[in-house]
Amino acid sequence: MLRPRLLPAFERISRYRLRKRGIQSRFVQTDIAKLHVLDGKGHGSLPPIVVLHGITSSSAAFGPLLALLQKHTRRIIAPDAPGHGFSEVPRIPLLPENLLDNMTSALDQLLDEPAIVVGNSMGGAIALHYAAARPERVRNLVLLSPAGALWSEEDLQRLLRAFRMESPRDARRFLNTIYHRKPWFGPLIAADIVHSAKRPAVGSLLDAATPNSGATPEQLATLKMPILFWWGRSERLLPANDFAYFSENLPKHAVIERPEGIGHCPHFDDPRATCQRIVEFAQSNML
Repeated sequence: MLRPRLLPAFERISRYRLRKRGIQSRFVQTDIAKLHVLDGKGHGSLPPIVVLHGITSSSAAFGPLLALLQKHTRRIIAPDAPGHGFSEVPRIPLLPENLLDNMTSALDQLLDEPAIVVGNSMGGAIALHYAAARPERVRNLVLLSPAGALWSEEDLQRLLRAFRMESPRDARRFLNTIYHRKPWFGPLIAADIVHSAKRPAVGSLLDAATPNSGATPEQLATLKMPILFWWGRSERLLPANDFAYFSENLPKHAVIERPEGIGHCPHFDDPRATCQRIVEFAQSNML
């Protein structure tokens, strides 16, 4: 008998719980795929908050954080990238450049006022691109262990190896890398993690990655909006050189913090602390 896959079940449960809170599923059409979006009215006064996920992940993975942020914002928005979550598989290979272009198109369709844009990992790279391309639409930029630095060939290959998972053992090692503490449920979802890493959209993105896929110092220097850069002290997935790159090249006004007890995905390790810091930062820049 085949064991039921747990991650898709989790995504559906997360989406159901968010729906009960008024955060509904909708779809927006881009050039290469129809994208699924979690979109709901909030109960607070902050501008809309957009949350962007990382490679192999989805908007549903942010469920607890989205529910917490909803209390503080007028609207919460979390799209699934092409070939991720409940979005369509793109009709052409997903490459870094068309990923960025299509996520920009999706956000242009979704936003009707400047937003607080939050991105983790690959979502951080998307957030950086959107902030540079559409500065008038980004009220605040929050980067949680973002991808998007320029890499050395050695750092790129080490990162790619982490995503080239062939067995549950590889997946457990990956989970132990991204969490602050080793997750007890790792063995239960390890096979699903391998399946997610082998999605066509993930494979085409990884195959197309180059050391020059990230944001240049010149592009980072153009960012004028308030920026919060969070890099947990338990970050073990992205190269340490990435932290140095962003620390050196983000504008001087960027707030750079190294929170304790946080790994690559702050929304997994401590969604409440992550929400609190995003809200505090946004409120401090609303004056």
